[in-house]
Amino acid sequence: MAARDYGQYCGVTRALELVGERWALLIVRDLLVGPRRYGELAAGLPRIPSNILAARLKELQAAGIIRRVPHSRVIVYELTPYGSELEPLVLALGAWGFKAMGEPREDQVITPDSMTMALRTAFRPEVAASLPPTSYAADFGPASLLIRVDGPALDVERGGGPADLAFSAGPDVRRLISGELSPGRAITTGAIKVLAGRGDLLERFANTFHLAA
Repeated sequence: MAARDYGQYCGVTRALELVGERWALLIVRDLLVGPRRYGELAAGLPRIPSNILAARLKELQAAGIIRRVPHSRVIVYELTPYGSELEPLVLALGAWGFKAMGEPREDQVITPDSMTMALRTAFRPEVAASLPPTSYAADFGPASLLIRVDGPALDVERGGGPADLAFSAGPDVRRLISGELSPGRAITTGAIKVLAGRGDLLERFANTFHLAA
């Protein structure tokens, strides 16, 4: 049963009853990256109280959106096929929210899963399809990701590794993705630091990952 009942017979209403409670969509967001243990979900949402996380997981399970499954001797949570249907909605919501993000506050953090979904939101497969396969090792503070683009296919995983371009970026990566900050200017000002590889590939990254602000 939904935690909240709006008393209306409507698809939007029903969707909000299922995933409209606080933290619910962020749990779905992180599970769109991959299955997660309870502790991993808690670490990815550092402000969520443990009782609220437990309640949301229980509600999402009851709604058939997620399920608990054994994996390598531990229990993980994963999206069901029904829950996975939320991906285009989450990506669209991320693109819409990107326009109003502004500058980050000191108490706001970036997590590997949130950045992975941000990259999936900004990815332009139609642009990448005409470019050579390229890999990026990106350090976004606490989120270090290895990003592989091969035609219209995108693969993002945690950690580093050999890449055509390795770079570190702070909050200004938002301005790079929006087009407010050019790749050349980003490097010149130190907003983005090239750690290894070809610095000119930052322009390819900016073309491949773009969202209008």
